[in-house]
Amino acid sequence: MNDALTEMLRGLRLDGVEYGRCRMATPWATAFPEQEAARFHFIGVGQAKLRKPSGEWLTLKCGDAVLLPRGHAHILGSGEDVRPAPFDRFGKKEVCQGIFDMQCASAGGDTVAFTASMRFNMDNLHPLLQLMPDVMLTSDLAKSDPAIPHLLEAMAREVELNRVGAGGILARLADVLTATLIRTWVEYGCGDSSGWLAAVRNPELGRVLAAIHLTPEKDWSVEELASLMGASRSSFAERFTRVVGESPARYVVRIRMHQARLWLREGMRVTLAAEKLGYDSEASFSRAFKRVIGAPPSQFRRKDTAGLEDAA
Repeated sequence: MNDALTEMLRGLRLDGVEYGRCRMATPWATAFPEQEAARFHFIGVGQAKLRKPSGEWLTLKCGDAVLLPRGHAHILGSGEDVRPAPFDRFGKKEVCQGIFDMQCASAGGDTVAFTASMRFNMDNLHPLLQLMPDVMLTSDLAKSDPAIPHLLEAMAREVELNRVGAGGILARLADVLTATLIRTWVEYGCGDSSGWLAAVRNPELGRVLAAIHLTPEKDWSVEELASLMGASRSSFAERFTRVVGESPARYVVRIRMHQARLWLREGMRVTLAAEKLGYDSEASFSRAFKRVIGAPPSQFRRKDTAGLEDAA
């Protein structure tokens, strides 16, 4: 992996919102709504069918795991013809903070699944997240990374043994597995040789993109970015626009506003976000934010806070 991708992935973190161990008796089906956070499922006992956002059905065997990095709506169930019940209808018993046991059936349970909601420490509009497939299946990536089968085996043992503290250990294993899946996908699975990924894989342009993403609070000028590539302003701007698909100045503003959106989602005040990005006033920041995101920061924050409460 080149230095730019290494640096971007080194800074990638996952913040778990909620984890749950579900026991289901056949027939069963659960509808998971669209959410801001990524969704993760691991089948510890039995098997399941997953209806992808595209409408296609995917068979999950015991020991399989899937990641939906952008949290699209989907269905998980014992079969394609079972009417799904909304996920939030099932009772939850809190084991410890953020970790629940859920009985997704009236009695018994021949299928055990571990599900999680996770937030990345990057905005959902980050180019890397936008390039990821709607559904990432562990069996597709396990051949490229020997760590993946070991992590799946460790999760299966925790589900099977059901020892004290298993929920917490499963949560940590899910975090590690998710980060490993993303790293492996970037290294081996994405196969995209155009656009943003082509730029970040290029040693010269990748250096520029890494600088923008790792220090989004800096208001980069085209001259400063050109110097990182060792090129003139005009030749740099032409090459950047041709490969990435937009001008350096527009790209910098977009990434800065995505970072601001992430800060606001985490609870930062609008005035502080404007200050961190070097804006002279909250009004000028709000205008720039609305141009990129499509809504003023205050309105966005209210909407996003409601989304978090719905997902929890």
